[in-house]
Amino acid sequence: MIRNATSSPPAVLLTGAGAGIGRATALRLARAGWHCVLVDADAGALQRLRSAWPADAIPPLGLVADLTDAAQIEALARDVPQLDALINNAGLSAGGADALSEDAAVARLLALNLAAPARLVQACTPRLRSGARIVNVASGAGLRAIPWRGLYSPSKAGVIAQTQALARARPDWTVTALSPGFVRTELVQRLIESERLDPTRAVAKIPLGRMAEPEDMAEALCFLASPGARVLSGQLLVLDGGSSVYGGSEALPPAERPTLDSQLPLALRCADVQAPGWREALAAWAPERERANAYPAVLDGAALEAAPGNMLETVRRSARRFCASHDAQASLTLLLPAAAPDLAWELAGDAAAARMLVATLAAEWGKRGLRVNALEIARGSAPADCLPLLDYVMGARAQFLTGQVLRPGAGH
Repeated sequence: MIRNATSSPPAVLLTGAGAGIGRATALRLARAGWHCVLVDADAGALQRLRSAWPADAIPPLGLVADLTDAAQIEALARDVPQLDALINNAGLSAGGADALSEDAAVARLLALNLAAPARLVQACTPRLRSGARIVNVASGAGLRAIPWRGLYSPSKAGVIAQTQALARARPDWTVTALSPGFVRTELVQRLIESERLDPTRAVAKIPLGRMAEPEDMAEALCFLASPGARVLSGQLLVLDGGSSVYGGSEALPPAERPTLDSQLPLALRCADVQAPGWREALAAWAPERERANAYPAVLDGAALEAAPGNMLETVRRSARRFCASHDAQASLTLLLPAAAPDLAWELAGDAAAARMLVATLAAEWGKRGLRVNALEIARGSAPADCLPLLDYVMGARAQFLTGQVLRPGAGH
């Protein structure tokens, strides 16, 4: 439960709710007990979503609006209840257009992808409860330019910068962005069926060896909309199966194992977690356990105790130990220390090498469904604040997340 049993259910406004990532997220939020305000320009899509709504979930409020129109954004904001979260998911692409094209489609793309998220936040500010969460759906295209898609990449780069700026301007909110990789939405599936998209080529640079399903993004958005995402405020969660950290020129092998049920319980094992604060927090939260029909996860804290200049070798030992006991479909999450401000320059390369090792292992292990991520822990961080993030990162809900180094609290 997100709130206790005596309080009202949390409320969220979700744009682009009628299809793809938005539809999957709406259904996941419904199952989690949220009151959903669903916004889409397609009235038919909203009606189909309502027809698929879980019978025991809170009935949603559906609002039809064209978010490229500032007046319509102002009007819909007057109809929404008090909100705990706002997820800006609606967006447009521009297949086949060059970046200097000048037509109505260019203005519409910028209005929806870049202007609408800011306008929605401004319009809904009076409706946002204390501690609200704002989540913007960006794209890997905002990190790496994709040609012949008009201003799609610039618009998504703008959303990422806008997210970081809003987090600084409103430290009382939790403001994050999600960067999806290749997702098998209805549109992508139609492209595959019409042979306009070769799925083998599409996944050839994804270490986990498959496209994401909309449900992978839905799990991430549900986490980012929750209070537990506070430690990631101002940051971008890259959920792309490792494609953003892969730099090889050869095609990667496809996944050898099927996608798991995202609701599998966690079978947690801790390795070399020595810091007293971490030991106490973990013991109170999720004592180590072996479970049948569970997702194996290892939390390794050896690097926190590594001497300066020895982090790379420490991470290598941790990875070898993990591989010795896990063959497939498990996760390794490393706790890394943040860079010391007074570290001698001769030792600075060791920590960077260790972080690149995380990415390299993600590429090498991906086909077996073995994941590796790291949390870089800043001095003074409260371990208890990181537990909801660990619960997501280590478990099956994040099974498309690999090769990432997250920095809890870095945005504060």
